[in-house]
Amino acid sequence: MATCTLALGSLAQLAPLLTERACGELPTNADVVVVPTAAAFTGGAEAAVAVARALEGMDLHVEALLVMDRTSASDPYFVQRIAEADLVVLSDGSALHARTVWRGSPVGDAINASDRVVAVGGVATVLGDVMIDPRGGAPTIGLGYRSGVILCTLASSDQLARTRALLSSDDLLVTLGPRGAVSCLEGVWRLVRSDDAVVTRGSELAIL
Repeated sequence: MATCTLALGSLAQLAPLLTERACGELPTNADVVVVPTAAAFTGGAEAAVAVARALEGMDLHVEALLVMDRTSASDPYFVQRIAEADLVVLSDGSALHARTVWRGSPVGDAINASDRVVAVGGVATVLGDVMIDPRGGAPTIGLGYRSGVILCTLASSDQLARTRALLSSDDLLVTLGPRGAVSCLEGVWRLVRSDDAVVTRGSELAIL
């Protein structure tokens, strides 16, 4: 099976893009796990329920894995479920917290090895080699799960200008608003929803 990663600007994009097979065709009654680590401070269970509600009516089996801290990120059951799932959904929230919990952990390794991953909102920014610190827009170290682009969410024009100025002229930055979405299929990135998605190298617009 081809490795596919979807980065979505918002949860509203999840069901439509799965219906359109943006990450390939899922099997009947596909096994979907939701990992709401990034939502630890706002409510992991609530975030997982929101994902389940977004997928209502689809032929899917959805289970929430409450990986909220470093201890639970080593839980063998959570690791096994992520490894076996047909689709892993990473809930929106704090990318910095997700990075802290997943880095160098068995759960993080399982996410990295997953064939189909959907990252919603800010959590998508942690997947690359470089992530953008949401507190000020400076580049910092990501988890290195997916290479090729740097993902960031919408910010003020001043902060985005600062981010672009701090990146290398070779870096490809994808800024996702709520209606934007990109996919990475076997290492090749492409725009799936161009609304609210801006691709730049340095200060210049670029094509993905």
